[in-house]
Amino acid sequence: MTARTTPSSTERTPPRARAGADKRDAILTAALALFVERGFHGTAVPEIADRAGVGAGTIYRHFESKEAVVNELYRRHKQLLATRVLADFPAECVAREQFRALWHRMARYVADEPLGFAFLELHNHRSYLDAESRAIEARIRDFGVAFLQAAQRRGEVRATEPMILIGIVMGAFIGLVRFAAECKLTLDDDAWRAAEQCVWEAIRS
Repeated sequence: MTARTTPSSTERTPPRARAGADKRDAILTAALALFVERGFHGTAVPEIADRAGVGAGTIYRHFESKEAVVNELYRRHKQLLATRVLADFPAECVAREQFRALWHRMARYVADEPLGFAFLELHNHRSYLDAESRAIEARIRDFGVAFLQAAQRRGEVRATEPMILIGIVMGAFIGLVRFAAECKLTLDDDAWRAAEQCVWEAIRS
């Protein structure tokens, strides 16, 4: 007698549904690469379809518009960044250790998701982002402000407007990633540690 086995979730999914999910993922993968290469306005829907290997009409069966595609990508990668950086945040540590954790987690995200990071920086705070996308960004920003305010109350960080400090940190981080790409600079662990120390010196009290 042949033993019965429980079908996997993939086997239980109807072939048509699997095919639809595959096409949706192909569209998002193609759009991500094209938005990074050419920008949102420089990318046409037929180009996304051609890169994804689907018809243009297929895109509109999965997404209402090109804006819907860019917002889906933004939410997906912004949430991934937030999860990578903020999960199990060392809330009980001093600000110096917290900052080190945040910095190196962001660095790891860049190494693991270079296209995702490039996309987020190209599409941050743009007019075509919808309310849901902006809400994710706001939650991350609010976390940063709360982190800095708590550190300021303990006298660990400069008593400067938190958004100015965030601008200093993120400006340095993004600038370093871009400079490394343009100048073929290797961002190894030593480089990230040196940069982290420099930026910490800029914001500490």
